Amino acid sequence: MLSAFWCHLLPAIKLYLLGLKVLLLQLLNGPLRLPVMPRQDGNVAIVTGGGRGIGYEVARHLVRLGAHVIIGGRDEHEGLAAVRRICEHYKEAKVEFKKLDLASLQSVRQFAQSFRERDLPLNILVNNAGVMLVPEGRTEDGFEQHFGVNYLGHFLLTWLLLDTLKDSGKSGHVSHVVNVSSSAHRIGQIRLNDLNSCQSDSLHAAYCQSKLAQVLFSFHLHQEMQSGGFQVSSCAVDPGMVDTALYCHLWTPLHLAQSVIARLLFRTPEEGATTVLSAALSPALEGDCGGGYWANGCREMTTPLTFDPQLQVSLWEISLQLLNLH
Repeated sequence: MLSAFWCHLLPAIKLYLLGLKVLLLQLLNGPLRLPVMPRQDGNVAIVTGGGRGIGYEVARHLVRLGAHVIIGGRDEHEGLAAVRRICEHYKEAKVEFKKLDLASLQSVRQFAQSFRERDLPLNILVNNAGVMLVPEGRTEDGFEQHFGVNYLGHFLLTWLLLDTLKDSGKSGHVSHVVNVSSSAHRIGQIRLNDLNSCQSDSLHAAYCQSKLAQVLFSFHLHQEMQSGGFQVSSCAVDPGMVDTALYCHLWTPLHLAQSVIARLLFRTPEEGATTVLSAALSPALEGDCGGGYWANGCREMTTPLTFDPQLQVSLWEISLQLLNLH
């Protein structure tokens, strides 16, 4: 009994201590400023979870730079409201909302099929949507929520749009896949025999595992594209501690305290979007120097585990099996 309790509590302690460390480093580094970015006229971008928070700011800035942005999200009211707000700021905005529920593989397939049928290019794919510490449950297809939404849904979306990304990068301009992960990946563990967290009831451990899976996927996808000679870059991004609705499932007293601290000390969603946009748009990313792990506005080193080639390949192959892909 005591051992089970400790196994449940330890991931939570690790996650909150890591959060404190990240917050202190943020405060020492000061606010982030988005550098001048190149125009994106003629480019098409998809931003998942673009109806609010970091995703909304990423979508807004891409529109400001001239890109045609498609916001994918499960909340239609929220998504359409985001489109209206962006259009009010930028009269010639090319932005739209399409239904996308990452907890449903059927919804992901429908979204990708609808996009492909339009014969549009895809220059930027920002896999931003995510959940944290959601009450224990399963996705429509039976996957643990964090693994299914944060990782597997985005894996499928990227896979289904990969040919379009490759084709869009043929003209000499690199197409970019940006997976919004978290510093929580540093304390995550990949249990290849229990990706669905059937043997663990720790929501904190499940969240950290999903974020580590995103980084492993990002690195392996980049290697696959580079070795295949495709003009597609893939990277993982940590936006930092940002004042968004991601923390809404925290234990109520903790959430109340977090809300006050977040307003005072966390990054704003616009600041959180800075590293995501830098990874997606920086001219320095063109060519072989793309990919990697981004935090605090620039590329950084991360844990050795994320560079484990066997773990990357094993997770990749298991993901293909779970999704019945070949």
